[in-house]
Amino acid sequence: MVCGLGIDGRWYVLADRSCRASPDTWGRRVVSAFEEFEADRIVGEVNNGGELVEHVLRTISRTVPYTAVHASRGKITRAEPVAALYEQGRVSHVGLFADLEDQLCGYTGEPGEKSPDRMDALVWGITHLNSRTSLRTLRKPEGL
Repeated sequence: MVCGLGIDGRWYVLADRSCRASPDTWGRRVVSAFEEFEADRIVGEVNNGGELVEHVLRTISRTVPYTAVHASRGKITRAEPVAALYEQGRVSHVGLFADLEDQLCGYTGEPGEKSPDRMDALVWGITHLNSRTSLRTLRKPEGL
């Protein structure tokens, strides 16, 4: 999932490059999207894979900026702040992302329900951007 923060303070979903593939294939896909969109960072959840994500990315590009995130709360709880941004009209999709939108609208968190991989990636991306925005806001000098 490629997410960005616009100069207008809005969050944008730019691309959905989700796939089910071998580690080398998805790793190359991630690095390719990183380069294509001139991204600042790759964010990857490491709960079930440990260091696999970073290891795969480093075999493809040793210098790619990477942040590992760890899920300590459930998917619904993690998604609530991002859902609030959507409700406020502060997130836009640049294009049509039918599979992502189906997950965003249909996931309930019921036991046995298929894990929403696209939704999870979106939530991590926007959460990371949002935390960076909050840090910049806190550090802004008074009077600006």
